[in-house]
Amino acid sequence: MISAPASALSPLRRWAALGVLAAAVLLLAIDGTVLALAVPSLTESLSPTAEQIIWIGDVYSLALAGLLALMGNLADRLGRKRILLAGSALFGLASLLAAFATSAESLIAARLLLGVAGATLMPSTLSLIRNIFPDDAERTRAVAVWSAAFGAGSAAGPMIGGFLLEHFWWGSVFLINLPVMVVVVVSGVLLLPESKDPNPGRFDGLSAVLSMLTVVPIVYAITHLTSSGISPIIVAGVVIGLIAGTLFVRRQRRLPNPMLDVDLFRSPAFSGAVAANVVSIFGLVGLLFFFSQYLQFARGFSPLQAGVAELPATIASVVVVALVGVAVARLGRGRAIAVALAVAAAGLALVAPAAGQASYVWLALCLAPVGLGVGLSMTLAGDAILSAAPPRKAGSVSAVTETANELGVVLGIAVLGSLVTAVYRSKLTLPETLPETVRARAEDSLGSALAVLEPGSAPAQAARDAFLTAMQTTSLVAAGLTLGAAALAWWLIPSPRGSR
Repeated sequence: MISAPASALSPLRRWAALGVLAAAVLLLAIDGTVLALAVPSLTESLSPTAEQIIWIGDVYSLALAGLLALMGNLADRLGRKRILLAGSALFGLASLLAAFATSAESLIAARLLLGVAGATLMPSTLSLIRNIFPDDAERTRAVAVWSAAFGAGSAAGPMIGGFLLEHFWWGSVFLINLPVMVVVVVSGVLLLPESKDPNPGRFDGLSAVLSMLTVVPIVYAITHLTSSGISPIIVAGVVIGLIAGTLFVRRQRRLPNPMLDVDLFRSPAFSGAVAANVVSIFGLVGLLFFFSQYLQFARGFSPLQAGVAELPATIASVVVVALVGVAVARLGRGRAIAVALAVAAAGLALVAPAAGQASYVWLALCLAPVGLGVGLSMTLAGDAILSAAPPRKAGSVSAVTETANELGVVLGIAVLGSLVTAVYRSKLTLPETLPETVRARAEDSLGSALAVLEPGSAPAQAARDAFLTAMQTTSLVAAGLTLGAAALAWWLIPSPRGSR
């Protein structure tokens, strides 16, 4: 079927096409958060080593982050619709392979394929939005829907995963991808227009390699710093990433048609929007990471109950769709992003005292401003990044947004997760009479502590209290960082009223 050009699409078809793109990103966000709950079940079934468990989780993020820039560039060259549909088909196939994996090695391979497929999907969704919605106001609302889908998927992942794991085997968390991907492929063929760069120039393989060597080693170093500390491998990863990044930037500036226009980062508005995106995801994912543990281990919620308990953040992020136009019209883009981050920071700060209350209602009230602020900030920052580039380069610039999102996820889990662990261990006081093996398990994490300590005992309560203190401290640190990003956005990003 030959697609109509984006400019010729009727309003109904434009918004229907957005529904296809939102479904794709919703599923990707769910897939990024659902696996953690399945690790105990798949460990019992596949008997992976400790190192293989790490790779089952890491290989997806490494492939996704490392290939985003390349896939965004290929989407500009070969066609965003074509790349999106091919990636969707591959994602469905890889999900099937993962669900029925019979060994840890085959599951790692399937997760690698999922990362490759995810890298084709993410830039294509945003770049198609850039071309389907040429009107600034409509595009801002479309990006709001896209951001809401991403946030909803991140929050719904634990809830969906908890439900499936309570009723089915671990592979079911991957099978949920199949019907959605079938819908995306079929409706995408019918509804999505094709678009690409009419003059892409020569493909530069060296730039593609350098982009991967920049991102993958640094992401690896960040994700492993918590568990292994500073080691030769961690240091080597950072050094390789920095050297490759320097070479990549120099090469892009020399090429007549670069993979990524790095001069965009000279614009304070562009750089500020990228930074706002990273911090927004950093705060949200970091909060959900330790908040889910708090709900299940400290409050005794089941995975399904914990997922439902996080819904206030999801619902608030969806409300952004109705508020985004008003916020920009009255404040301007930069100030709206700054106010949104300040609202999120307030919610994060209020989590600390609310976590100590017996009633969950107070925590629910704190999650709402976090979801609202992060959703609004993500929407406006993503729209600012997209608007900075011509439509023909939408795929490449969309990859910047997605890389920022992925970096925010990695940093949120690594930095805030490390802080939770450090404070938990420093505040945990255990009886001297405990055996060393039990003490070591209890000091490792709250989940391990509750597995080896007597339920209802004083040491078990001490572990819960230490984790509560750790969560409160970490939420305040996250609030401070988010407030700093708000000040940065207010200062760097222009705010002409009525602009979008």
